[in-house]
Amino acid sequence: MDKILEAAKAIAAARRNRAPLAALDVPLADEAEGYRVQRALHDLLLKQVGPLVGYKIGCTSQVMQDYIGIPHPCGGGVFQKGVHDSGAKLAASNYVRVGVECEIAVRLKRDLAPGEAPFTAEWVGEAVEVYHPAIEIVDDRYVEWETMGAPTLIADDFFAAGCVLGPAVERSSVPDLTALKGRAILNGEEISQGTGADVLGHPHNALAWLANHLAAEGKGLHAGQLVLTGSLVKTLWLKAGDKVRMELDGLGMVEAEFT
Repeated sequence: MDKILEAAKAIAAARRNRAPLAALDVPLADEAEGYRVQRALHDLLLKQVGPLVGYKIGCTSQVMQDYIGIPHPCGGGVFQKGVHDSGAKLAASNYVRVGVECEIAVRLKRDLAPGEAPFTAEWVGEAVEVYHPAIEIVDDRYVEWETMGAPTLIADDFFAAGCVLGPAVERSSVPDLTALKGRAILNGEEISQGTGADVLGHPHNALAWLANHLAAEGKGLHAGQLVLTGSLVKTLWLKAGDKVRMELDGLGMVEAEFT
């Protein structure tokens, strides 16, 4: 447990100081150990980031798996103080190296308890209340993320730094998510696009992965929680003054400015 707590303290200190994180003094053995550190980190950061209000799922699309070099999904926390409404103006200086991703977010209408596992895409889809077009805010807070390894990236919430949400769309009004096209627009120029099918074949597959992952740890998802299902496009790294907009057909638009 000392190793877990010491790793969590090192990551928490880097987050508080907005200092790039170097390799941990004692490397984490595996991804399971990374998630144990992540849980300890959440307790240490509570005053800074607020309570856990949901989760983000990373590496759910081929483009992101290829980019990060991890061939499977990874989870991290989303916290109350990091959730913003569309149109938010955020200081780029609040991040080490801020980036954004184009996502389909869901909010749950009921619990997904660990005793109900294993979950399927159909099952978790029935638990969704609304969808949001979303910008996930990510932060490259590492000396060199390419050398950190999955366990440490997981321990540090897998780049998670918050999100910006567009208006909610009721489940009954949402089009076929697999065919839904998302576009990432930076300073008025379209940079990239993807579809809902790029997210593990369907965003509900990503949600099912998360529910099963948490269930394996004896944890559940809860009504009202938010889940960012993964980026349709490769991460866009930003600089101060950049304006970003994500357009998702049938879900609407979400935008933010980094000052």
